[in-house]
Amino acid sequence: MLGTILLYVGIVLISNGLASILEVKDKSMVVMNLFTGGLSLILNIIALGYGVVSGQNALWFYGSATGLLFAFTYLYSAINTIFGFDQRLYGWFSLFVAVNAVPAGALCFMGYGGNAAYGLIWWAWGLLWFTGFLTCALKKNLGKFPAWLSVAEGIVTAWIPGFLMLVNLWPQ
Repeated sequence: MLGTILLYVGIVLISNGLASILEVKDKSMVVMNLFTGGLSLILNIIALGYGVVSGQNALWFYGSATGLLFAFTYLYSAINTIFGFDQRLYGWFSLFVAVNAVPAGALCFMGYGGNAAYGLIWWAWGLLWFTGFLTCALKKNLGKFPAWLSVAEGIVTAWIPGFLMLVNLWPQ
């Protein structure tokens, strides 16, 4: 499941970053954000339901809960853009997720929820979410840095790992 979601997280990060770099209108980004957020939402809800029915342990629910952070990131962004909502609260949500990325990364280094590679990926995502906080909530101008970071992270932390997971070549 994770490989599938990461593949789409990769393209949404790349397309969101490119939209900013190329100054494409926000509404053009909505489609991929809805697809990716919706896919992540559906798959994580299915996983949660399976976990309840089959009596899975806390790690199972941790995976789905953190997966929903992604789903809501993309859905929140898409809905705000569709309706022209103020992005400041999305920025605060981004801070919430960025803060959660710190212990999530650390836990991976301890073997909970992943390995060291996942830990580094979590921290990279935390940095990206933190730029969302700075730009949306605090209205800081970071230039094109968040956009280029989004493209780079889309490739390195999502697309490549997701693809490798799908072909069973990602290190466990």
